[in-house]
Amino acid sequence: MARPAGTALDVIREWLGPLEGRSLLDIGCGGGVLTGRLAAEGARMSGVDPAPEAVAAARAALPGARFEAAGGEALPFEDGAFDAAIFVNSFHHVPLDAMGRALHEALRVSRGPVLIIEPLAEGAFFEAMRPVEDETVIRAAALAALAAAMEAGEMHIAASLTYDDVRRFPDVEAFLAKVVSVDPARAPVARAVAPEVAALMARWGTLEDGAIRLNQPHTALLLKRGTAPS
Repeated sequence: MARPAGTALDVIREWLGPLEGRSLLDIGCGGGVLTGRLAAEGARMSGVDPAPEAVAAARAALPGARFEAAGGEALPFEDGAFDAAIFVNSFHHVPLDAMGRALHEALRVSRGPVLIIEPLAEGAFFEAMRPVEDETVIRAAALAALAAAMEAGEMHIAASLTYDDVRRFPDVEAFLAKVVSVDPARAPVARAVAPEVAALMARWGTLEDGAIRLNQPHTALLLKRGTAPS
């Protein structure tokens, strides 16, 4: 069965909108690209990332937002400080033994829901990326941590969606630049495996108008505290 195409921004607009005046925390914000897009739509944005260099870049790009160097498992904010907290492609980067604490922290600082969007360990983008970094284990661990939190009754799923984020790249260099932008430490490996990645892009991708389309399936979960209403 074909999945609908979409983006994280589409999901955020639908589930958390209208964004004007909403206070949102972007957990694992990186250099602030998504944070900036949400701020441009009127959201009052804050972000955290454990990498100081990413926080510095985010502050330079978006001086009107608040950014702090912190992991998701220790958020430097008061209880109920935000209308919602979001993890977009970041929850699986939380250390495995800290995933449960990160969920608890997100619930603590949000007076509303927590939105988690995670890439699945499948799809053309994932297959092409594997020589650079195979995230099969950590992506599965993230989903397992979410399932454990549900089983414990700390939170429940208010809405869920699986969709394909469709990306198009003119060549392997553009694809690897995207992969490295998420984690600059990947750069040496990316250079070394570029021929293998190019072959995988040709195998798994679809050629469209001179570019290679690589779909990445995602799951989106809107979480609320406590057990689901009966």
